[in-house]
Amino acid sequence: MGEAVEMQALMTGNKEFDERLGSLVAGFEARIAGLTRELERERELMAELVARVERTQSQLLQSEKMAAIGQLAAGVAHEINNPVGFVGSNLGSLGSYVDRLFSLLAAYEQLEQALPPEHPARAAIAKAREAAELDYLREDIPDLLRESADGLSRVKHIVNDLKDFSRSDAGEWQEADLNRGLESTLNVVWNEIKYKAQVVREFGELPNVRCIPAQINQVFMNLLVNAAQAIDTSGTITLRSGASDEQVWIEIIDTGKGMSPDVQARIFEPFFTTKPVGKGTGLGLSISSDIVKRHKGVLEVHSQPGAGTRFRIVLPLRTADAEQQPAGT
Repeated sequence: MGEAVEMQALMTGNKEFDERLGSLVAGFEARIAGLTRELERERELMAELVARVERTQSQLLQSEKMAAIGQLAAGVAHEINNPVGFVGSNLGSLGSYVDRLFSLLAAYEQLEQALPPEHPARAAIAKAREAAELDYLREDIPDLLRESADGLSRVKHIVNDLKDFSRSDAGEWQEADLNRGLESTLNVVWNEIKYKAQVVREFGELPNVRCIPAQINQVFMNLLVNAAQAIDTSGTITLRSGASDEQVWIEIIDTGKGMSPDVQARIFEPFFTTKPVGKGTGLGLSISSDIVKRHKGVLEVHSQPGAGTRFRIVLPLRTADAEQQPAGT
């Protein structure tokens, strides 16, 4: 009888011990699971922070590169501006001199007509006129001067666009004409486009927009270069713009190879690129998207494989809240 009681007590004690042990094990397991989840969250947070640091570092490098390009463009524009000025002045003087020479030739021709037909000087003059192709020169010299003046005007236009693209106050918030900014940027990257695409302009009337022009021009540059690179041999790039009461929009449309939905879903991710190794950093569209977001705007993309791509930038007319943010955030 006593042994049975002791056995019963022992079994009861074992059961209580097992229950307490099971409870302790369950508690440890729950705690370990909680710590594991916390460590996983911290690991994910650390990975996100590392990716953000890498992205910020790359963006800073890109911004420094853009600043260097801006300084270089400003220096080139200044150096070109001086010879352009005196070449333009010289062309104006040359045109005036040519007019005076042609007037003198006309006077000599009147004297020539006054000479008798058999006069030896008249024959000599006729021979000299034929050798000099005087009639041809009368037609060609004004054309050459006009074409030279047109070319010089084109150079002046490019220089002005370089100055606009790199002006020293472009890092500040100010009222800007986005149509003009797009034209200026187009001229800066024209060498990337002119051999591959015809550019069609469909600009609407735009009010000035409160923005940081240098940053918006950087977005234009990235989208224009991407549009040119999307075209294999030849195609069309269409530039459109318009406005409503509260916002403006700019579209850059190419007839290039287009993108699949999977690619479109990732194009704004930092370091994502479909270009070959060494041909792109995968930061252009990511930086462009960040810039547009800092301006409280939206950068949209619509594309189909084989049917081209349309990027649409939508910006509010006023971005007072964005002005409180640092330019590099």
